[in-house]
Amino acid sequence: MSLIHSSLVELGHKLEHFELEDPNGKIFKSKELFGKGGFMIAVMCNHCPYSNAIWKRLNAVAEFAKKLDITTVAINPNIHPNYPEDSPAHMLDKIKEMGLEFPYLIDENQNVAKHLGAVCTPDIFLFDGEEKLYYHGRLDDNWQDARSVKEEDLREAIMLLFSKQDAPKIQHPSQGCSIKWIDTVTG
Repeated sequence: MSLIHSSLVELGHKLEHFELEDPNGKIFKSKELFGKGGFMIAVMCNHCPYSNAIWKRLNAVAEFAKKLDITTVAINPNIHPNYPEDSPAHMLDKIKEMGLEFPYLIDENQNVAKHLGAVCTPDIFLFDGEEKLYYHGRLDDNWQDARSVKEEDLREAIMLLFSKQDAPKIQHPSQGCSIKWIDTVTG
């Protein structure tokens, strides 16, 4: 497991809408999921220790955002034969284990992750009500220990978005495991 940081993605670009299935085969369309106040996409997976460390906090932030008409979806681009832990069957286990209240979708061909510019799990993108990228960065300042968090970057960005203020000037990158691209032979 090697640590990488999310890439720099230009703020203000429009979301390329998508349709993805959940592990039960139900199709979700981003246009229909998009909240009146915005839309958060978390690129996650089941096996990455960085993702696993923040699932509960992400769930809590998503609940907070929902009260502000900002909806959340998680996508898993790591449907790769070398990573069976990230299979749709194991995604069902993760949904149940974490009590996820938002869709966790399969990005099997990895197009959504590529369009977003995602490179790692977790990688978080927050779009405003006009479907423009407002925030791309970390959840908070301590992926390892929720009790040691001092800066809740994503929650702060959500509050600024809701208050119709400018996006945070400083947006720290996410950090995590690399996405396991389909054309990658080894992990």
